[in-house]
Amino acid sequence: MRAKTPKESLTVLTDLVLPGETNYLDNLFGGELLARMDRACSIAARRHSRRIVVTASVNHVAFSKSVPVGSVVTLEAKVSRAFKSSMEVFVDVWIEDRQSGEKTKVNEGIYTFVAVDEIGKPTPIPAIEPETELEKVRFDGALRRKQLSLVLAGKMKASEATELKALFTD
Repeated sequence: MRAKTPKESLTVLTDLVLPGETNYLDNLFGGELLARMDRACSIAARRHSRRIVVTASVNHVAFSKSVPVGSVVTLEAKVSRAFKSSMEVFVDVWIEDRQSGEKTKVNEGIYTFVAVDEIGKPTPIPAIEPETELEKVRFDGALRRKQLSLVLAGKMKASEATELKALFTD
């Protein structure tokens, strides 16, 4: 199976924030943004694996800034690392200034997807070969995030989390 680059999974979704999608402060509902992020990430995961994919977890979401009604929102999702059948997908969320067109990053998230066959059984996926510095940083961090998640879920002993231990030892 040929390894792929993160840019091969790049998914860009651009949409407008409408009044019915906002709270009393006229900002996009967090749940609405999460749904958009999940959709962008699932498309990226599907592009990478060319398989049916299911969301396994939402590992991190940072709501850094609100997204006001009328905003043009752009989500950029890419697979950051692939494991045996699971993959981590990083999504960045930007809004565009209506006057200048300048983009501001307002949110980010990290999702995990599993590629499955037609009966829901996990299936192998291609590896990832990061190219840019950001892709390399996200790739390297993905194994630590996976190990932390497994330790917290009780599926891995802390003593076996080699990447996490390396952070705290010389």
